[in-house]
Formats: sequence, C-alpha cells, structure tokens
Amino acid sequence: MATDKELSDFLEDVERRAFKQAVYAVRKEESALDIVQDAMIKLAEKYGDKPAPELPMLFQRILQNTIRDYFRREKVRTSWISLFSSFGNKQEDQENFDAMDMIEAEEGSFGSETGLVKLERKQILEFIEHEVQNLPSRQREAFLMRYWQDLNVAETAAVMGCSEGSVKTHCSRATHALAQALKAKGIYL
Repeated sequence: MATDKELSDFLEDVERRAFKQAVYAVRKEESALDIVQDAMIKLAEKYGDKPAPELPMLFQRILQNTIRDYFRREKVRTSWISLFSSFGNKQEDQENFDAMDMIEAEEGSFGSETGLVKLERKQILEFIEHEVQNLPSRQREAFLMRYWQDLNVAETAAVMGCSEGSVKTHCSRATHALAQALKAKGIYL
C-alpha cells in the first residue's frame, strides 16, 4: 500500500511530464491542466491504496482515458455549438500560460546560462515539440510514454492496448521521423 507521502511524491514527480503529454494530445494548455488535475484526483481517490510500484501504470491509464474523455466531450460540444452557432458569438480568449515559465532557475543550472545559449536551446526545444505534435497520434503516444514517462515496452503496450511489437514499431518510426526532421533543420544532438 502506498503511503500518503509516496503518493504525493509520485504525483509531484509526474505532474510536469503529464502536463506536456496532455498538451501534445489536446493542443490546449488550459484543457491539458484540467486533464492532468482530473487524472491526479482520480488516482488519489480510487487507487491511492494501491502499492507504490503500480502507481505509474495506473496513472498512465487514467491519464489516457481522461484524454479520450476530453475528445469525446469536445466532439459532442462541437456538434451542439455548430447547431447553435448563429445564437452566440465566437470569441476565444487564449492565455499564453506555460507552466515551465513558472520555475525559476537555480544558480549554476542551465537557467543561468547566457542569453544566446538559452535562445538556441529554446528554439531547438520548440522545434522538437512542434515535430512531436506533428507525429501521428499512436506514434506520439508511444514515444511520450516510453521516453517522457519512462515506461517500459510492456507497460506502454498495456496502457495503449496493443502488442509490445506495435509499441516498438511506433517508437522506432517516431524517433526516425524526429531524427530526419532535426537533420533537415541542421540540428545535430
């Protein structure tokens, strides 16, 4: 059984990666924050009594299901909005909030580097994030779980509901596509 501290530590550790994963999936930061919060609450309420080693798999499954629920709700909402679009006006307020901007750099960390190095790093990361967003959804899902969430092949296959071979194929195709995009841009890491 996971203690409250273990559960809290796990949620604190996974929060930023889950946010990025949700942003890549839904492409709206506000919605991604809601999705991650909902997934964390569901994990704590329904599975907080599970052993600590089971939490990563459970959380990934809950996060994926919450993302799928979001898309289902959006589909219904969009169909109703399109039916009644003549009754309302379409103004969308978008805030440029990035959770990563809220973290201040400590002395001696990469955040204390020169402006030019920061700019280059930011441009490369933005390019990589853009290319990850352009991956097909299954490749993006497998790539993020394997390399961002550090799940192994079997865990990723269980979360995605496919075979381990499919996970390996999706990850391979995703890494090759990202490598080609970086090479074409002249970026060598």
